[in-house]
Amino acid sequence: MTVNILIVDDEQTIADLIQVYLKNENFNVYKYSSGQDALDCIECEKIDLAILDVMLPDINGFAICRRIREKYNFPIILLTAKEEEIDKITGLTLGADDYITKPFRPLELVARVKAQLRRYTTYNAGEPAPDEHEIAVSGLVIDRETHECTLNERALSLTPIEFSILWFLCSNRGRVVSSEELFQEVWGEKYYTSSNNTVMVHIRHLREKMRDSSEHPRYIKTVWGVGYKIEK
Repeated sequence: MTVNILIVDDEQTIADLIQVYLKNENFNVYKYSSGQDALDCIECEKIDLAILDVMLPDINGFAICRRIREKYNFPIILLTAKEEEIDKITGLTLGADDYITKPFRPLELVARVKAQLRRYTTYNAGEPAPDEHEIAVSGLVIDRETHECTLNERALSLTPIEFSILWFLCSNRGRVVSSEELFQEVWGEKYYTSSNNTVMVHIRHLREKMRDSSEHPRYIKTVWGVGYKIEK
């Protein structure tokens, strides 16, 4: 099956380099230097993953990410030359699944692309959990086979990362899950101190979609200094 990767970067040498490495992995690549051209492509082609540069001449990567998340759930990786924490948090809040700071090693980017595609494919292919494929908790219903989630019969549009977080918390309902355990399970990477911010942003985004109070949450509860849990 052909996997279509969208690259949006106005630095031609970087875009060409990414394209070469992805094509070597047999990915089909759509490459653009304009944000608007990329958005037009998304409307015409089936895109499986997008790599977006934050700094573009017409529409920045944050705006493109926001526009994509209005209709699509495929993974988004942001490229940024900035190392400020706020840029990373902004991207994750808008629905990005990962970010990588320039300059980067092409093989690292390829590895992250593969990791995101594995996660996206797994949760959209309907692979059931060993013991259960549907969990219901106080009006929240999450189904791993159909990759659907509803809250009080209202459909929640979740990214693969958000779905993975919610599924893992629901699977461990009644137990406190540490940020480290959650990060290693969902992202499949080594946990660092900065990883806690990544987890916090996604938890906040989930609560917003669930219209849950951050001060007095009904579903995803914070156990300060320990982690998160969903009650049974």
